[in-house]
Amino acid sequence: MNMSNSKRKRGVVLTPEGWQKLQRAKLELEVKENFGDRYTIEELSERAGLNPGTVGKILARSEGVDKRTLDLFFKIFNLELSKDCYSNSDPNKRQDWGEAISVSAFYGRTEELATLEQWILSDSLREGLHPTRCRLVTLLGMGGIGKTALSVKLAEQIQDKFEYVIWRSLRDAPPVQAMLANLIQSLSDQQETEADLPERVGDRISRLLDYLQRHRCLLVLDNVESVLRSGSRVGQYREGYEGYGELLRRVGEATHQSCLLLTTREKPKEVASLEGDALPVRSLRLSGLKKVDGQKIFRVKGLLGSDSDMKTLVEHYAGNALALKVVATTIQDLFDGSILEFFKQDMAVFGDVRDLLDQQFERLSYLEKDLIYWLAINHEPISLSQLRSDLASLFPLPKLLEAMESLGRRSLVEKSESLFTLQPLVMEYVTQRLVEQVYEEIVTENLYLLRCIPLLKAQAKDYVRYTQVRFILKPLINRLITALRSKRSVENQLKKLLAALREESPLEPGYTGGNILNLLGQLNTDLSGYDFSYLTLWQADLRGINLHNVNFSHADLSKSVFTKTFSNISSVAFSPDGKVLATSDTKGEISLWQGFADGEQLLTLTEHSSWVRTLAFSPDGRTLASCSIDRTIKLWDISTGECLKTLQGHTGRIWCVAFSPDGQTLASSSEDRTLKLWNVSTGKCLKTLREHTDAVWTVSFSPDGQTLASGSEDRTVRLWDVATGQCVRTMQGHMDWVLSLAFSPDGQTLFSGSYDQTLRLWDASSGECLKTLRGHTSRIGCVAFSPDGRTLASGCENQSVRLWDASSGECLKTLQGHTGRIGCVAFSPDGQTLASGCDNQTVKLWDVSTGKCLRTSQGYSNSEKPYEGMNITGVTGLTQATIASLKALGAVEYEKDRRSGSVLKLKHLSA
Repeated sequence: MNMSNSKRKRGVVLTPEGWQKLQRAKLELEVKENFGDRYTIEELSERAGLNPGTVGKILARSEGVDKRTLDLFFKIFNLELSKDCYSNSDPNKRQDWGEAISVSAFYGRTEELATLEQWILSDSLREGLHPTRCRLVTLLGMGGIGKTALSVKLAEQIQDKFEYVIWRSLRDAPPVQAMLANLIQSLSDQQETEADLPERVGDRISRLLDYLQRHRCLLVLDNVESVLRSGSRVGQYREGYEGYGELLRRVGEATHQSCLLLTTREKPKEVASLEGDALPVRSLRLSGLKKVDGQKIFRVKGLLGSDSDMKTLVEHYAGNALALKVVATTIQDLFDGSILEFFKQDMAVFGDVRDLLDQQFERLSYLEKDLIYWLAINHEPISLSQLRSDLASLFPLPKLLEAMESLGRRSLVEKSESLFTLQPLVMEYVTQRLVEQVYEEIVTENLYLLRCIPLLKAQAKDYVRYTQVRFILKPLINRLITALRSKRSVENQLKKLLAALREESPLEPGYTGGNILNLLGQLNTDLSGYDFSYLTLWQADLRGINLHNVNFSHADLSKSVFTKTFSNISSVAFSPDGKVLATSDTKGEISLWQGFADGEQLLTLTEHSSWVRTLAFSPDGRTLASCSIDRTIKLWDISTGECLKTLQGHTGRIWCVAFSPDGQTLASSSEDRTLKLWNVSTGKCLKTLREHTDAVWTVSFSPDGQTLASGSEDRTVRLWDVATGQCVRTMQGHMDWVLSLAFSPDGQTLFSGSYDQTLRLWDASSGECLKTLRGHTSRIGCVAFSPDGRTLASGCENQSVRLWDASSGECLKTLQGHTGRIGCVAFSPDGQTLASGCDNQTVKLWDVSTGKCLRTSQGYSNSEKPYEGMNITGVTGLTQATIASLKALGAVEYEKDRRSGSVLKLKHLSA
């Protein structure tokens, strides 16, 4: 082996830009004059009048040549040799750029370049233990994210720090022996040939390491995923390519002065085992381009649109550089550069973008594909425990953990604060693919995804469920109707699948039955008389659907959701620990819910004879107070549902009750124009407060318990001394009834809502009106202060809830979705959730920070029996409280006649 470096004169070599320009011109000439066949070096040398060895040096970019020689070679392709096409050659620095792309148009990545440069070039010691200079660096990221361009740009920036720079692509999966021979040949200045090298891969790696120890070398291997196996766990090698694993391991473990840089969509297992923040093996995962850098691509392409439109487009494609270039070209070609016109098409995954994602998706194992579908179904970040709960009966935990780790190494899953999700572009792609595959399964009756994945999660947050309906169920139904030509044909096909399911695998765990039921619901199919007996019906959303005489006998209805038993909602209240939500309605019923939206009804309290106006939990959470237009106040034990006391004394309908902070006193207000203070322990009336000249709608204790506030139809707000019962202040300013009040947590401010469509903030000490908040366009019936005192909530008759900044009075958000008058709002104790109820039998739970609706629970009107005659004999997966609720809505159970043993007779007509 000749390790000496041959002397050579200084000259010039092609830059990546010059090499690509030359390659393009060469290809055009070959197509035009040589029928597409490649010119040999001998043919090119004859054409240019140059020595074949010189032509080889030019094309290999491995040695310098005279500038006039390079200029002569360019002229045979009708090219002009510009300054960006060549650079000076250092006799002590050899560069071989192989098929490296041009990075003349490179955007952003300044932080990534700085990090990589520091990793590769730094000689400093961290904590005196480990050198930070890296021997093996991996650039990770999904296809098109810009790994290749970044590797070339980095190599160009730091090339002067190395004696050798060699860039190679593994796209065509060259055998490891051939790649090692190629690298050794370049590092030996062509002194070693294939014939000189040992046969064994390990021996060739040893030879390569010898060069890496003697010289400062930068080796780049692009597209490493090409030598990795698809359809299995990440990081495994294709048969016959295991030598690449040995190469990475030994380069990472051995001591040398060089660096091997990899670009790959998937992390090789050797890298995963060797890497660490303070170790010489590290990985950098590339995310998308920043919005400002993505916008540069659009401007270069000449797209038309506002900065906001461009930012939205970059965000939707997650900054994927290739996807941005593809979509920019499409917008230019098909929509005359108009981003707005492209947005109207409502499609992001198409053409080359889809091909790119197809390649990556097909590399996944079956379990990884299933997990990707689950992440798309959930449509928002989800914890591993939540995912495990969904998959518990389908996949063992070790397999789940392995698959999630594998997806992370493939750069397909994003993780933040222990939550997992997909990039928007990947989310849309996987959702489209899910719809396509389920469509095929339904038409061909060959089921897989329909069985193991729910197309809709009945218990999901509202905005997630709406997304599932919009992007999965509705597109799927449209495709089925188009293919089968009518809604009736689709219904018949789904009924056929149900019959086959009952015949072949009754009660088999899975989502087939629930998916079919949800599809029928979206089709607005009349389900009267349908037979779903002995079927597993997980995640069925049965809210608002009439199921008259439907047979659910012996069905498994786990995680399914039904219409609630409440009517028009008059009050909502959270328990102090936030675990229970109480609701009351105009029928006089009070319901206590745990896991409210999931249907876990704990108790129903029914002793009031009419509309229950207000509910209030005691500070210790053990007692619930309720008041009604039946002129009574009731105190309830929330653990048993027992009515502890009935307080009587008001001569008119009672509108509001409130506990004192110590829980010993209860205040009430009535249309009899009075307020009363009651001893909670004895139930005796302590004081009657008289000053208002009309019905008193609302009452609230200050946090210190010394002051009571009241609002009345007489348009005033009054403050009372609790100890003496004296009115200490009357606040005027509202032009109509004052229906709701709330103290701030510090007691310094009082919040009031009125039928005059305004809200007022008052100084609780002076009675001065600090602010008047306007924005509602109808009468305001309810207000609430958040537990931290920063946010105000108000609800009105125009079906909207507003959130306000308590300090500035600015309206932060308008929450819309109710279709009736909103009569009550309440913050959860942690302030993160707001409950609202209205007179169209709905309760909504809202995320305060985002304004998104988390849950909608639908009740029923007095005349409705949505589940009349529904057979629930032997159902499983439901609590006894839910079964009782179903019976209240018309469901029935049957039992066998004891004598004949075969005739079924009615067991319950109602709850």
